[in-house]
Amino acid sequence: MSSSVQIDLWPAEKVATQVTVAQAPNGIHFAAWGETRISETDLERLVNSVPATLSAALANRAYYFVPLAIADADETMVAPSYSVDLGDRAVCHRNAVFGSTEAVFLSTRLVEDRFGLAFEFFINVAHNFVEAAGVPESFSTLAWSQAEAQVRGETSQDAWETRRRAQDSRTSAKGIDERSRSTYFESAFSDALAVYMLSLAVDFDYHDLREREYPLLAAPALAERLRHVSSLFPANPGYEFQILYRRKG
Repeated sequence: MSSSVQIDLWPAEKVATQVTVAQAPNGIHFAAWGETRISETDLERLVNSVPATLSAALANRAYYFVPLAIADADETMVAPSYSVDLGDRAVCHRNAVFGSTEAVFLSTRLVEDRFGLAFEFFINVAHNFVEAAGVPESFSTLAWSQAEAQVRGETSQDAWETRRRAQDSRTSAKGIDERSRSTYFESAFSDALAVYMLSLAVDFDYHDLREREYPLLAAPALAERLRHVSSLFPANPGYEFQILYRRKG
């Protein structure tokens, strides 16, 4: 295995100038550089699972799939291949800005399987969409109605904590903490959008999403959110959205 001494790190901006950015049929801009260990076919399939109706809000975004993205002070560095030492320094993703392009560098060698890479990509896409376009009011209404009905859990720590803060504030003299509630809507929608895209690209079990000690959102409530997201952003041709409550066999 290569040592970190033998691997020269590249500034992210240099990588961006050396690689050709492609545009998928759905309008998403992406590129691969270095020993990513992802086949071209698999990468194209992953990227094109993003619903085309999201692409207008992501027009200035480009997603770079690289072996390792590393934070070096305020600069983003990229490793062309993997080593244990560099892997210890790398992060799941790093953001950078080149002129009018907002770039996201995704570390493909920090995850062990297609599920991990797909979810990292989709959660970035979802957050980027929310930053550009906000949260659909219809989704906020749905999510808050579930929270008010004391539906169990959420799909991320951020959504769980901001929901709790917003609901706890109802008993204060000032009433509901609107900032927490707004942040909750953003987190809940980003999560639902990411899980929806994940379901288009990968066959997975809902409990695979557990990351920390908080209760996962009840399956029927998640299904309701996902169906709503699907109605807003239909799957592209060649992709299918379905919810199976139990696996066969």
